[in-house]
Amino acid sequence: MRPLSRRTYAIAVIVLAAILFVAVNIVSDTWLRSARIDLTEGSLFTVSEGTRATLAKIPEPITLRFFYSRGLAADYAQVRAYAARVRDLLQEYASLSHGKLKVEEIDPVPYTPAEDEAVAYSLTPVPTQDGEQIYFGLAGTNSVDGQLTIPFFNQNREQYLEYDLTSFIYQLSTPAKPKLGLMTNLPLESGAGGMMAAMQGNAQPFVIYQQLRENFDLKVLDQDIDRVPADVSTLLIVHPKPLSDKTLYAIDQFVLRGGHAIVFVDPLSELAMSTTNMGPGMQSGATSNLEPLLKAWGVGFDASKVIADGARAQRVRLGQSGQGVADYIVWLRLAADNPDGSDFSPTDPVTSNLKMLNLATAGAIQPLKGATTKFVPLIRSSAVASLIDSTQVRVMQQPQDLLRAFEPTGEKYIIAARISGPVKSAYPQGAPGDTALAPHVADAKNIDVIVVADSDIFDDRFWVQVQDVLGQRMAVPTADNAAFVVNAADNMMGSSDLISLRTRARSDRPFTVVQAIKRDAENRFRSEADRLQQSVAEAEGRLRQLQGQGGSDDAAAKPGQATSKGEMLSPAQQAEVEKFRHQLIQSRAALRDVQANLRADVERLGARLAFINIALVPILVAAFAIGLAWLRRRRRERARRL
Repeated sequence: MRPLSRRTYAIAVIVLAAILFVAVNIVSDTWLRSARIDLTEGSLFTVSEGTRATLAKIPEPITLRFFYSRGLAADYAQVRAYAARVRDLLQEYASLSHGKLKVEEIDPVPYTPAEDEAVAYSLTPVPTQDGEQIYFGLAGTNSVDGQLTIPFFNQNREQYLEYDLTSFIYQLSTPAKPKLGLMTNLPLESGAGGMMAAMQGNAQPFVIYQQLRENFDLKVLDQDIDRVPADVSTLLIVHPKPLSDKTLYAIDQFVLRGGHAIVFVDPLSELAMSTTNMGPGMQSGATSNLEPLLKAWGVGFDASKVIADGARAQRVRLGQSGQGVADYIVWLRLAADNPDGSDFSPTDPVTSNLKMLNLATAGAIQPLKGATTKFVPLIRSSAVASLIDSTQVRVMQQPQDLLRAFEPTGEKYIIAARISGPVKSAYPQGAPGDTALAPHVADAKNIDVIVVADSDIFDDRFWVQVQDVLGQRMAVPTADNAAFVVNAADNMMGSSDLISLRTRARSDRPFTVVQAIKRDAENRFRSEADRLQQSVAEAEGRLRQLQGQGGSDDAAAKPGQATSKGEMLSPAQQAEVEKFRHQLIQSRAALRDVQANLRADVERLGARLAFINIALVPILVAAFAIGLAWLRRRRRERARRL
C-alpha cells in the first residue's frame, strides 16, 4: 500500500478537524449548556450563595413568564446576546429551585394572544426602526395571586441582573414584607425637589427610599410620638429634628424592649440644606443629634465637627466654568481596596461586601469611657484625616481653601459602628411628664443598634445615575450607598440572603492609580502654583498702579506714546512698566509649566500602557515566533548532520 502524500495527509487532517469541531459543538450544546468558566473579578457570572439560599427557601411554586420577541430581535445582536444571558440565568434558577420555580418563555408575535398577554402584564415594548415592537421583559406570579413585572431588561443594568432577578423572586416568595418604621426630617419621599415638588405633583423619591419601600413594609412615623407601634420591629431614624423628651423616651424604651434601631445623625447635612432652601444663618436644621440616647448607649458624637480626609477626598471641578479639579476633603470616597487597607469592617455582614461609599460632610463617633456596651466600628476614614468645624466648611466654600488649612492628625475616625451589650435607660427616673408608657424598662442585657454619623448617604447625586428609560426610572449605582442602608435593615430584621448580591458589581470602576498620581502631583506643585499666582497678581496690581500714574491704561500699555490727557510716562516709569511686564510674562509662563507638570505623570502612564497594549505584546509574540523558528532550524540542521 502506497503511503499517503503530504498533501493528502494535510487535507485529511483538515477534514477530520472540521468534523471534530462540529461534533464537539453539538455535544457541548446538548450536554454542557450549563457548564461555564467564570474568570471575571468577583465571579460576576456565577450564581452566588445568596441566590441559592433564596431559591431554596421558596415556600410555594412561582411561575416566571419570560416575554421575548425572538424573531423581531434577531437583527439586534446586543439584545439577542443579553436575552441569551437572561434565558440561561432563568433556566439555572429553575434547576436550583427543586421544582418550585417554573420558567416559561413566550414569543409575543404581533396580533396574537401572546402579545395580548404581554400587554395585560403592562410590559414595555421598544419600537424598532421598522415600526415593530420588541418585548423583552418578565412577569412573575405566586400561588396567592401576587404579581410583579420587569417591564424591560435594560442593558445598562446588565451587571446587576442577578440581584434584580433574585430580589424579584424574593419579593414573590415573601408576600408579607417585614415592617420597617421610618422617622426622618428629610423629604426622602418627595426627592431632591423637596416639599415644593410634592405640592406641584413632580415628586421623585430618592432611590434609597424607593428601594426601602420595595423591600419592606415602610411605615413613616411622626417625629412627635409617645410610643413606637407594636408591629414595628426595626426603627430607621434619619436626620431627625430636635426631638422632645417624650419621643426620645419612646425610642429608648423601644430599644430596651428588644427593638432594633438604625440611626443616622449628621453634623452638617447637605441634603437637608439643598431640599429646604436654608439661608446662611439657618444651620440648626442642618445638624441632627440624639445626645441623650447616644450617651446612654455609650456613643460619643460631636455635632459641630466634620471629618476632613486628604486620602479619601473626592475630586470636584472648580468654579462654574469647570476649569480645573481639586480634592474636596469633606466629600469622602471610601473603598474596600485601598492600598492602605479597607475602610469597611470585613467581618460584619452589613459591610463585608461593600466596595465603595460616597459620603459628604460626615461626622465622627467614638466609644465613651466607662461604657458597658460593645462598640464595633463598621466604617472608618483613613489616617490622613482630621476634624474641622462645620462652620469652617460653610465659610470656606472653595476646596482649595480647605485644603490649604488642612492638618491631618494621623487618626482614623469612625463614621459608623454597631452597638451591642447591656445598657441602662437614658431616663432612669421613668417616663418624662405625662407620658404613659408602662411598665418602665430600666435596663436591658443586650441591645442591637447601628449608628452612622452621616445623612448625605441618602442623596442621589453622590452615588447613583438616575435615567428615564421608556418612561421608567432606572438607577445605575456608582457606589454602594443603597446597599449599606438596605443591608443594615435586612440584617436587623434577620434577612441577609440578598446582602451579598447588592454589592457584587458597580458601574463606576475608578482609575485609582491615576487618581493617586494626580493627587501626588498636585501636592508637589500646589505650593509653587500658589506662589506664582501671587506673583502674577502682584505684577498686575503694580502695572495698574503705574497706569493710573501715567493717566490712562493705553499709556501703560504702550510707553512713550501720548495719553488721552496729553501726558507722557517718565523714563523711570517706562522702565518699571517694562520690568513688571517682563515679570508678568515669566510668571505666567512658569504657571503654565506647573499646570502642564500636573498632567505629565498621567500622560507618561498612558504612554506606557499604550506601548504595552499596542507594541509590546506583538513584539513578544514575534520574538517567540522567531525563537521557535530558529530552534526548529537548528534541529533540522542537526538531524541532517547526523
